[in-house]
Formats: sequence, structure tokens, C-alpha cells
Amino acid sequence: MRPAPDDVHSMAELRGCIDAIDDALLTLLAERSAYTDRAPALKAREGISAAAPGRVAQVLAHVRTKAEARGIDADMVEAMWRTMIETVIAREERVIGKQGRDG
Repeated sequence: MRPAPDDVHSMAELRGCIDAIDDALLTLLAERSAYTDRAPALKAREGISAAAPGRVAQVLAHVRTKAEARGIDADMVEAMWRTMIETVIAREERVIGKQGRDG
């Protein structure tokens, strides 16, 4: 268990905590990636476009709301998610093309 930020008293300890959080984030990103890797097959089968702009808007609104509720900079979070989403869409479009309906 990590100490609360106010209970950290050196940069070495602080960096250790941040590194541990980064490791946990990477584990979650790998898990997220495994799920997004499944999307092209399902989207193709269901006729949904890789881009699915309605879903993108929904995801971005959701993460902004969650970020604001947690006191995190919502613009930063949205930018991070946009980068992830755009990367995933580009990968999906290479597999299934750009056709399909908004999903």
C-alpha cells in the first residue's frame, strides 16, 4: 500500500510511488488494449464503422465527467483518451476499412 501523497517526504519515495502507479496504469492499458483488439471482428460482424463517432463522443463525455468528479484536469484526460481512441481507430480501419454505421 502506498502512503498518502502528504506522507511522502523525499523525492526518491515520491518517484517510487509514481513508478508503481505507472506500472499499474500500464497493466490496465494492456488489458484495455486486449479488449480493443477484439473490436474489429465484432464491429465488422455488426456493421459498425471503426470510427463510430457517436461512441467516441460518449466515451469522451464519460471520461471527462469521471475526471472532473475526481478533481483531475478533464482537458488532459480527454486529450489522453483522444490519442488512445485515434490510435485504435486507425488500427481498426486497417483491418475492417472505413465503412459501417455509427455505433
